Amino acid sequence: MSSTIIKVENLSKQYRLGRVGTGTLSHDLNRLFHKILGKEDPYLKIGQENDRTMTASSEYVWALRDLNFEIDKGEVIGIIGRNGAGKSTLLKILSRITAPSSGRVYINGRIASLLEVGTGFHPELTGRENIFLNGAILGMRKHEIRKKFDEIVDFAGVAAYIDTPVKRYSSGMYVRLAFAVAAFLEPDILIVDEVLAVGDMEFQNKCIGRMKDVSLHEGRTVLFVSHNMAAIQNLCTRALLMDKGKLVESGTVPDIMDAYLKKYAQQMSQADLNNVKRLGNKSLIFEQLYISQDGQREIQNIETFKEVQFNFHFKISPGVNVKTGRIDIGINDIFGVRIAWMSTSLHNQSLSAEHSSLSFDFKNFNLAPGSYNCTVYAEVNGEIADYLFGVMGFNVVEKDYYQTGRTPPKNQGNFLIQFESHLS
Repeated sequence: MSSTIIKVENLSKQYRLGRVGTGTLSHDLNRLFHKILGKEDPYLKIGQENDRTMTASSEYVWALRDLNFEIDKGEVIGIIGRNGAGKSTLLKILSRITAPSSGRVYINGRIASLLEVGTGFHPELTGRENIFLNGAILGMRKHEIRKKFDEIVDFAGVAAYIDTPVKRYSSGMYVRLAFAVAAFLEPDILIVDEVLAVGDMEFQNKCIGRMKDVSLHEGRTVLFVSHNMAAIQNLCTRALLMDKGKLVESGTVPDIMDAYLKKYAQQMSQADLNNVKRLGNKSLIFEQLYISQDGQREIQNIETFKEVQFNFHFKISPGVNVKTGRIDIGINDIFGVRIAWMSTSLHNQSLSAEHSSLSFDFKNFNLAPGSYNCTVYAEVNGEIADYLFGVMGFNVVEKDYYQTGRTPPKNQGNFLIQFESHLS
């Protein structure tokens, strides 16, 4: 007997920009006419991919395009990708909140989903009433729900408010109760979107622990969307990488994370500084950022244990009287965690109106293989001048650092250390 619990075949979802539903009445009639004649929907042949960095050239956009994959019972699947990749649209189709434009989804089991704060709850009903309502929707009998009731309330930590209408709950209370309901009412498939980010760190850890229990000890399937790579790595057994509505790759979590971050690093290394997220009063503006090594500039792949330069070209705005100033750079790992920070202030260097470039030079760059990005910050006269996030993406490539043909396993730290070992 097949263990496949979800099967997706040629799944696509198309939206019409700026419209509610499918669009105009004439378009709906045209669709109906083609359906009666046994012909394909004419609007499935047009449209552009969902690239949020570009101005739309078509009134139709593909949120998902030709997805094919299978998920087995008991798997914990992480779905990763940048904003606009189609992750949430996919989960809404799997949760039967919206219908696909074409393709099919086969699901063998009951689904509980937590996609947005408040999804599935009636705001006028109390927490107690919503627990029984959600259980009934899942097809559970009242005595089955009663058996789980105390566990749900205890996990959510809302015992004092269980008979209060949920419209009076904070967003954190809402999410805690919604997750507890979804996780404890014994669904065959649990679908969780980024909504857990609303909760505090302690609650997020409880949720991850519960999802592990649901999978390992109860044999249930979990689909988890998150930008938190540490959570994906800690929880998931397999991952799907999505980009612009398409399934790019499926595989083990380390391999998919590596593929995603290399792709992301390449996009960041080529990013137009006019389009990246930045803050500041623009008294100083970064005009060019690049990395150089071995005389080559604007490189993306770096070798460890060699010299590397991080270069900045900037412009001080006319009329700005620079009394004090500094430039900082933070290097972030694959989880978005800051692992290193440098600043001109640590060398007692201060900006002046005559300066227009800076380089941070590393004599022995010893980051471990992986993908990284930078946060760049400039301060002039005690105020933020320019502050850029997720720029200068780069990869540290694997090579025979120790001349033994061996390299440290992935995820064993952010730094390589030159050392000798002596057995006696």
